[in-house]
Amino acid sequence: MANVLICDDERSICEMLDIALRREGHKVETVNSGDLAKRKLDGALYDVVITDIKMPRTNGIEVLRHAHQVSPDSAVILITAVDDYEAAVEAVKAGGATDYISKSPGLVDEIKLAIKRALEKIALHRQNFAFKRDAASRNSLDNIVGVSAAMEALKQTIRTVASTQSTVLIYGESGTGKELVARAVHACSPRAGEPFVSINCGAFPETLLESELFGYMKGAFTGANQNKRGLFEVADQGTIFLDEIAEMALTMQVKLLRVLQERCVRPVGGTDEIAIDVRVIAATNRDLDKQVAEHTFREDLYYRLNVIPITVPPLRNRREDIPLLVNHFLKKYVPAAGKSIVRVNEASM
Repeated sequence: MANVLICDDERSICEMLDIALRREGHKVETVNSGDLAKRKLDGALYDVVITDIKMPRTNGIEVLRHAHQVSPDSAVILITAVDDYEAAVEAVKAGGATDYISKSPGLVDEIKLAIKRALEKIALHRQNFAFKRDAASRNSLDNIVGVSAAMEALKQTIRTVASTQSTVLIYGESGTGKELVARAVHACSPRAGEPFVSINCGAFPETLLESELFGYMKGAFTGANQNKRGLFEVADQGTIFLDEIAEMALTMQVKLLRVLQERCVRPVGGTDEIAIDVRVIAATNRDLDKQVAEHTFREDLYYRLNVIPITVPPLRNRREDIPLLVNHFLKKYVPAAGKSIVRVNEASM
């Protein structure tokens, strides 16, 4: 049975659906405003959200958008009056709403059928995703070579962290494989089928980094001959990996903080904001606590990024993994070089 949230400013509608759906075995919560619905969505997971379109202050379309932002797997069913049909149809065509139902004498029966269809669709989606995720996670975790206790703990952390939507900050020395860890988190997550976009923040000057991350509009600067989507927009529904985050200038840090807070970007030279749903994973080889104390890294941004910290252990602390790594790279690169090296003498390791 489903966990259902009902939102309608008409209390009689809420009460009628509450009684009918509880009889079907569903767990039901009701609210009478869009604002309350958004708060509920922030604090709990719902299989199905049923919302009226026309409500004071926060309408059903806003509830729909918020639901997809915080709980993209939830099915959203819109309840409409006759004059709301155009908005409801557009919401379904745009891929936002699962279904729309008119407020008519047959409302309860239609809601029951809509929930049944939604649950069947959710079950199929979850089954397909599970197959894809298991295959992707196996392939991705296989790239993280090692059998040491430290590496087994790292892999378990990746599996645990991947199921959340929280921001991740990966710590590790250069060459420890921070991007491999970021890719593994993405591959094991519910976003696995969506884009993974990577950028080295230390490789771009400030103005160019802003254009890369947020995009730009035609005419924004010399050479901007057409609109360009930024990497945050390209990564929508997926994951963006911000490597060498400590190299980002303070002024860019302010702009990144705003993106994390507002979940939207504004292209350079643009006036409209673009809503995004992106998981952020950052990485650094620096001591960010020290940089915060020295005021070279913003404290508020640090706390936004450091929600889930992961530390990648250096090879010197897991020497038992060296033979495995040597064999891994032999298999990977020797055939391409046209060589026939079979193994490396243990004494040399």
